[in-house]
Amino acid sequence: MVTVNRNYLKLPGSYLFSTIGKKVNAYQSENPDKKIIRLGIGDVTQPLAPAIIESLHEGVEEMAHAETFHGYAPDLGYEFLRSAISRNDYQARGCDISEDEIFVSDGAKSDSGNIQEIFGIDNKVAVCDPVYPVYVDTNVMAGRSGEYNPGRENFDGIIYMPCREENGFLPEFPSEVPDLIYLCFPNNPTGSAITKDELQKWVDYANQNGSVIIYDAAYEAYISEENIPHSIYECDGAKTCAIELKSFSKNAGFTGVRLGYTVVPKALERDGVKLHSLWARRHGTKFNGAPYIVQKAGAAVYSEAGKAQLKEQVAYYMRNAKVIYEGLSEAGFSVSGGVNAPYIWLKTPDRMTSWEFFDYLLEKVNVVGTPGSGFGAHGEGYFRLTAFGTYENTVEAIERMKKM
Repeated sequence: MVTVNRNYLKLPGSYLFSTIGKKVNAYQSENPDKKIIRLGIGDVTQPLAPAIIESLHEGVEEMAHAETFHGYAPDLGYEFLRSAISRNDYQARGCDISEDEIFVSDGAKSDSGNIQEIFGIDNKVAVCDPVYPVYVDTNVMAGRSGEYNPGRENFDGIIYMPCREENGFLPEFPSEVPDLIYLCFPNNPTGSAITKDELQKWVDYANQNGSVIIYDAAYEAYISEENIPHSIYECDGAKTCAIELKSFSKNAGFTGVRLGYTVVPKALERDGVKLHSLWARRHGTKFNGAPYIVQKAGAAVYSEAGKAQLKEQVAYYMRNAKVIYEGLSEAGFSVSGGVNAPYIWLKTPDRMTSWEFFDYLLEKVNVVGTPGSGFGAHGEGYFRLTAFGTYENTVEAIERMKKM
C-alpha cells in the first residue's frame, strides 16, 4: 500500500501567502471596481536594471550560436559568477570566502528550504518568533517537529526564540541548546537589524556549543547603518559554525528571474564530516544549475554600471520605506523597521488581531499587508508592510491609512 509523508499533515492550512492571495482574489472578484494596493508580499515592482537587461540579451544571443552555446551549468555555478561574488560580496568586506565555497542556485527560498536535508532528523531546530515560515515548515516536513499546537500556534519539538519590542525584535539565547539556529538579518518580517557585536555573540555561542547557524542575508543590500554586518563572515570564527544564504531577488529584482547562492565554508565540520561536501553532493544530485543566461545576468550585478543602477533601485524602495514609516508614525501607529530593511512592522490598532486588521485594511481602504501572526505566535498583534510597491501606490496607500 502506498503511504504518504504524514509530516506534511502536521502543517496547518496552506502557505501564508497562498492564503492571502485567495482572500484578496475573492474580495477583488466581489468588488471589481476597487483599486487594491498590495504591500503584502515582498515582490519587487521596478524593472530589471539596464545593465542586467543588456547582459540577458547578450546571453540569449550566445545561445543562438554553436560556438557560444551553453548546456548544463557546472554544479557550483559558472566560475565567472562565483568569482564576482567572492570578490565583491566577501573579499571586499574582509571576509575570506573563496569561489569554491559558493554554490549558485535558483534562489534563497529554495536553499533555505533545502539546506536542512544535509542534517540528521534528530537535530533540534531553533527559530526566531516571528519567523519566515519556510524555515519552520520545511523542518516539519522533514520530521524534526512534533504536532502543531493551535493554542500556542507553534510546533512541539521546535525551539522558538521570541523577538519582542522590548528587545528590539532580536532573539535571545534559548534555555535549551539547539543544533541548528536559523537567523535572518536584516530581518523578515520585523525589519530589525543586528549589530556586528551582537552577531559575534551568536557566532561565539554556536562555536562553543557545536551548533550550526543558517544565516539568511537576503536583504543585506538595504543596510544603511555602518555598524550592521552585510555577512556573518564579518564575525570572527563564523567559518566554523555558519552557512550563509543570499539572494539576487531583492538587491537586483530577480524575483521572476530566479538566482541566489549559498556559502558553505570548507572549515565547517560536524559529526566528523565537512558540510561543504554534503551540500555539494546534494546540490549535484538534485539540482541542474541556474540557466547560463541568468547567471550571466547575475554577473552584471557586479559591473560598475550594474552597481550604480542597483544602488538607485535600492534607494527607490527605501524611499518607499521612509514614506510608510513616517506616514504611519504621524498617524499614531507604533512602527519599527524600514531603516536597514524594506519591511515596516507595526502594531495593530485597537487590540485587533493580525487577521482582523488584514480584513479591516482590505475592506476599508483596499490595502493589502501581511498579518504578523502568519509568521508565528509572537507576531500576533503586529502587521507587516513592504516597501516594494511603486512610489505612487505607496504614497496613496499610506494616505488612505492615515484617513482611517
